[in-house]
Amino acid sequence: MDVIDAILTRRSIRKFTGRVISDDELNVLLKAGFQAPSAHNLQPWHFVVVKDKEKLEKMAEKHPYAKMLPQSGCGIIVCGDINRETREGFLVEDCSAAIQNILLAAHGIGLGAVWCGIYPDADRTKVFSEILSLPDNIIPVGLIAVGYPNEEKSPQDRFDNTKVHYEKW
Repeated sequence: MDVIDAILTRRSIRKFTGRVISDDELNVLLKAGFQAPSAHNLQPWHFVVVKDKEKLEKMAEKHPYAKMLPQSGCGIIVCGDINRETREGFLVEDCSAAIQNILLAAHGIGLGAVWCGIYPDADRTKVFSEILSLPDNIIPVGLIAVGYPNEEKSPQDRFDNTKVHYEKW
């Protein structure tokens, strides 16, 4: 799929068939995540892949916007290592870029995906850290439910010329 076409047609998918994605598909998504840009090329991200249905159900119970997770093909939790952050805020930006790459890659290979935020919600961050047994220096930033889509959504043109400013506000 052409990259511009992928950007303009990607939509958040929240209904899945329940079929687990293959290791080959998962590797495409992870490689895309690793290719994201990062501040000072520190690459602070770590990816926790969850396919276990019980764990997916537990995470869905704890996240108010991830109820679709047990029907997805897997969950990818993008985490950041605070020991690799030189300035506050870059870690979240870096992990967000990795998340977007994964979302676009999923769409590009015919999968559906949706980004469910974890950080900066302190309660969610704590719960997901416990569920995933994360070390103290690792922050869960976002959860991606990904799988075979069980819904179709038309592209939306979200361009808004009133939000474009040249040279000054």
